[in-house]
Amino acid sequence: MNRPFDTVVIIGVGLVGGSLGIALRGLPDAPHVIGIDADADTRSWAVEHGVVGEAFAPDSPRVDVLLGAGGAGLVVLATPVQAAVGWLGRLGALAYDGVVTDVASTKSAVFLVADMSLGEEATFIGGHPMAGSERSGVRAAKADLFKGAYYVLTPSSRTDPDAYRRLHALVTSVGARVIAIRPEQHDEAVAVISHVPHVAAAALTNLAAERADAGEDVLRLAAGGFKDMTRIAAGSPELWTGICMDNRDALVRGLREYAELLTRFAILVDAGDSQGIREWLARAADVRKGLPARWVPASERLSVLTVPITDRPGMVASVVQAAARCGCNIEDIEIDHTTEDTALLRLVLTDEGDAAALVTVLAGEGFSPDLRPLESPDADAIGSGA
Repeated sequence: MNRPFDTVVIIGVGLVGGSLGIALRGLPDAPHVIGIDADADTRSWAVEHGVVGEAFAPDSPRVDVLLGAGGAGLVVLATPVQAAVGWLGRLGALAYDGVVTDVASTKSAVFLVADMSLGEEATFIGGHPMAGSERSGVRAAKADLFKGAYYVLTPSSRTDPDAYRRLHALVTSVGARVIAIRPEQHDEAVAVISHVPHVAAAALTNLAAERADAGEDVLRLAAGGFKDMTRIAAGSPELWTGICMDNRDALVRGLREYAELLTRFAILVDAGDSQGIREWLARAADVRKGLPARWVPASERLSVLTVPITDRPGMVASVVQAAARCGCNIEDIEIDHTTEDTALLRLVLTDEGDAAALVTVLAGEGFSPDLRPLESPDADAIGSGA
């Protein structure tokens, strides 16, 4: 397959940016990966250990070339939100005309700044890999960080279809599974599944520390379960302060709901309601057991969804967001132009989710979708890549 981008610039060569660099450089048809980082030690270590092919300081004249018109095909902002905002302003001032994505754990604020800062020739597609570690920095980077992990992309009505196709191909090439949702939906979701858990882990750790300060020997007893539950509390306080501030509205809503649940459980315990306690715990156990383990698609159950579209921004975003709502995972994307203004959007779907429901949803939105097994002789097979 043709590689989606010849040159990828990663701004911020830390855990996520460094892991992406290693993963991309390990591909059979690897792009040229360039790092930009303010820390000289990070730059030298990253080049020496093959994380990136070359690295530059932000004030290097070479950076203006890479981030200007005709520069790198893809720029990845692997920085906290506030730093990403500054880089978006610089990209706009340099008239960058390629594809820009980010890895921040909140999307709405970055999306708004990108919309205001970048010119019409550039395409911004928000991204958030749902993978990480309590460790940070380039020395914690690893090639398999994204394998089997969900990777959120947030295409909008202005997203160029070909840009989305190529970014999707790049993300899946490193082993991640793409979910496409709107920025505001993303921020509400991660508040519950990522940000509230981090605060909860920190609260449990602080509770144990306060008991220890009061003379109780609790920390010596902290083994298996406690360490597993509170592992993420060891994450960077600076990073997580920024995340809490960036997503504060959704986080506060989630924390209040969480507090209400704990209060209701405390009432059950205080009342000695063993039946209520059992039902409360049983519901959580059932939900937890139903969460998928690392998931591998059955190739014989892949299907091809063909959707005739008008070739303009917004069409691809509508289809892939509908797929996410139906729980469908897209393995591959192809856009086959039939005329100057029309195209066939072909998606290879895995065996996850409700593909039949997706067909119904798309038909209700005015599309004419066709779903067939990938191995069907009537299906137009998609090549191994975009």
